[in-house]
Amino acid sequence: MPTPFRRGASTAAALLAIVAPLAAARAQQPAGLAPREVPAHSLPVPTTVSPEMQRIIAMPLRPGWNTPPTTAEGWRAAQEAGAAAARQALPALAQRLRVRVEPTVIAGVKAYTITPETIPPENRERLLVHVHGGCYVLNPAEAALGEAIFMAGLGGFRVISVDYRMPPEAYFPAALDDVVAVWKATAANTDPRNMAIFGSSAGGALTLEAVLRAKAEGLPLPAAIAPGTPMADVSGPGDSFRTNALVDNVLVSPDGFCDAATRFYADGHDLSDPLLSPVYGDLRNFPPTILTTGTRDLLLSNTVRMHRGLRQAGVEAVLQVYEGQSHAQFYRDDTAPETREAFAEIAGFFNKHLGR
Repeated sequence: MPTPFRRGASTAAALLAIVAPLAAARAQQPAGLAPREVPAHSLPVPTTVSPEMQRIIAMPLRPGWNTPPTTAEGWRAAQEAGAAAARQALPALAQRLRVRVEPTVIAGVKAYTITPETIPPENRERLLVHVHGGCYVLNPAEAALGEAIFMAGLGGFRVISVDYRMPPEAYFPAALDDVVAVWKATAANTDPRNMAIFGSSAGGALTLEAVLRAKAEGLPLPAAIAPGTPMADVSGPGDSFRTNALVDNVLVSPDGFCDAATRFYADGHDLSDPLLSPVYGDLRNFPPTILTTGTRDLLLSNTVRMHRGLRQAGVEAVLQVYEGQSHAQFYRDDTAPETREAFAEIAGFFNKHLGR
């Protein structure tokens, strides 16, 4: 039986890493409004999720969350270490979900084509563009393909996954430039009314940023998008950055690895720029959008705020929130019923909005 996570029982270093941003948050309280003081308490693994998801929820905090690299060489080493493990798991995942993966180059950008063994008749003219996550610095090359394989295998879509440039080789806005270049090229060869863009975390933010850029440049827009737990505001605000700190076992802390990685990518650029924090962009006339998050996700507030911003702009937007899940855990295990449910919801949303 998984053991509960005991909030407040972490190491001194972990506590120090989280106390500083909490103290800063208290200092920023509006005048006359006292913060809520929450005592340390245990968080049991919920019994309201599948056994497969319980094991994921019970995992310890991600190693290295509070010790980000401080040099370009250190970031490169972290990138490669994470990629090696991901690459090892991908062939078996592709085989289980019956998809074929092929490298390609589109508009000068490296990418991968993921093709399911069987494509339903309604999807034969459809194409999805995938933008991977990894806090703008992780998951190069094949390591980026997990989510794309899930979508292709479980949804029955052809998928192009963009292997965008990342630091320390290239900085903001290189990743966005690559995503838009691939979108522009693929939309010239496939009817954009039959296309969607999806991705999670940094990939979710880049999905939203690509629509903002496409609008600004007068490019055709996708028929629908699916930003999962998007990094929609990297400038700091958001309730769940505090309520889910040291609860989310993936991102862990608002001032942890992912924050440092994003700043490394931004390279001194204003973090409130809508092309880094798309929640501040002009969301009018966005395509129909489905967003996914979990109750323990550090970016729950980012996702909720993005959903509300889209609704306030008159956009059709659906928010799905999964019990107990931390950041992007809806595509961690292809045997978990929650995973299949999440991708069925996204596939159904695309089926509703994409042409045939």
